[in-house]
Amino acid sequence: MRRRLINSTLAVVLVVIAVFGLSLVIVETRTIENSAQESVSSDAVRLVSIVDSRLLGGEGVTPKVLREQIEPGRYAVIRMPDHRTVEIGKRPAGSVISAEEPGEQGEVVRVEASRSTVSREIGRTMLIILAVALLAVLAAVALAVRQAHRLSAPLTDLAETAERLGSGDPRPRHRRYGVPELDRVADVLDASAERIARMLTAERRLAADASHQLRTPLTALSMRLEEITLTDDPETVKEEATIALGQVERLTDVVQRLLTNSRDPRSGSAVAFDLDEVVKQQIEEWRPASRSEGRAIVRSGKKGLRAVGTPGAVAQVLATLIENSLMHGDGTVALRTRVTGNQAVVEVSDEGPGVSPDLGARVFERTVSGRNSTGLGLAVARDLAEADGGRLELLQQHPPVFALFLSREAEDPSVS
Repeated sequence: MRRRLINSTLAVVLVVIAVFGLSLVIVETRTIENSAQESVSSDAVRLVSIVDSRLLGGEGVTPKVLREQIEPGRYAVIRMPDHRTVEIGKRPAGSVISAEEPGEQGEVVRVEASRSTVSREIGRTMLIILAVALLAVLAAVALAVRQAHRLSAPLTDLAETAERLGSGDPRPRHRRYGVPELDRVADVLDASAERIARMLTAERRLAADASHQLRTPLTALSMRLEEITLTDDPETVKEEATIALGQVERLTDVVQRLLTNSRDPRSGSAVAFDLDEVVKQQIEEWRPASRSEGRAIVRSGKKGLRAVGTPGAVAQVLATLIENSLMHGDGTVALRTRVTGNQAVVEVSDEGPGVSPDLGARVFERTVSGRNSTGLGLAVARDLAEADGGRLELLQQHPPVFALFLSREAEDPSVS
């Protein structure tokens, strides 16, 4: 491309120089020739005037008297009325420029000049024009090289940016070139890079969230299946299988919820549901795990609460809080339900050391963990809660008390 730009620029400059240079040569040649002709004619007129005045005064006409009246190197011949001829200078050889003027006393004056002088003048003029044209070509080459570099370098840079974007490096470069069209392309590439970066971040976040959040229901499901394999009682098998099917449904709901949140965190499908059922289901689901560690899960507080949200998401939030209490806490895990204003609250606490003071509210940030864990659980739980219009907060650091706030179902005013 750079070579094409240089060649096209030079072609335009050469055409312009050829057209205007040829016109200038023609004009200058005619101007020099006309000037030389006028100079010769002027000498002839001047000689005729002097000869007329001397003939009227009865003075003689000699070459010595008239030699100073013409330009050096020119030849003049005067034919007198008495047929006498007076010559001034040496007659030039070759082509000449001449002018002839008749006098009032019957004399005729003819002045000649060698055309070689005119040719030399025309040659000098053409050399000057050629030198100027050469300088113009050199300037055009320099300008073309500079302009080609100015245009080709940004295009090369944009090509490298596009290649880097296609190879999986979505970092925008925010580089501009002072050319509106190229800057527009750079804007589009940077915007595409930012969109791709957001998409990749969302995909990686979804993968991390899914791997973390699916671990809990899969663990609970595997425990149920183990219970089935260890018993021969058909009733127990049926009961455990029913619970396992419920866990599979919640697992499906968790996957759907994660996919929904990855596209739009606010696109929840909140409905009114019985909060007691979700709390009871989580206690039953985690009781085997707590017993295996010699701990207990208890429930207290107000019953009969109906909240607005997604039951599967609420169950997943509570599962995350219970799992954290079993993994990082100590003693009894307590779930307490209460009402504050128009919100239903589920508090999850244990008797462990709680959250260290240096973490505080940062415990909900991704990759922040007080122990050797991923630091994703509470962050995803908060996202799930906020997607339903609720919120998850740390009410107390020691002993730890986490609270899930949910909107309550509006009461029917017609019911007394």
